[in-house]
Amino acid sequence: MTLAQRALERLEAWPDLTVEPASCGTGRALRSGYSEIVHIHTAHEADLHLTSGALQRFSGDLAGSTAIRMVPGSRWVTVRLDCDTDVDLLLSLVSVALHAHQSRPPSESTPGEECNFRRVTVLPRAREDVHG
Repeated sequence: MTLAQRALERLEAWPDLTVEPASCGTGRALRSGYSEIVHIHTAHEADLHLTSGALQRFSGDLAGSTAIRMVPGSRWVTVRLDCDTDVDLLLSLVSVALHAHQSRPPSESTPGEECNFRRVTVLPRAREDVHG
């Protein structure tokens, strides 16, 4: 089982999420009642949809992570899944995203915003950085 499959299996059990095809056309999406929260694109890559407020609050921490890639102007962040810790990070960020989307102002809804798939190149980290 790949790390992405493991993350998807764990997230499918969350009562606030439903699985459907990703709106970008590649992979599976997990959706809350408010919007798509995460896209699982490949065995080692997921895109997570945050709100502007969540991005502002956590941008410093996200930028410091070797597992995260951000595209300027996008509210989607790409999570590289190279080890079990990355899966845990993704699940934690999904929890943040769920909370942020539930409490966001209605004016922040942008249903057509594209995820980062094909806009970010995610390379594996150096072997000594990978644990799991």
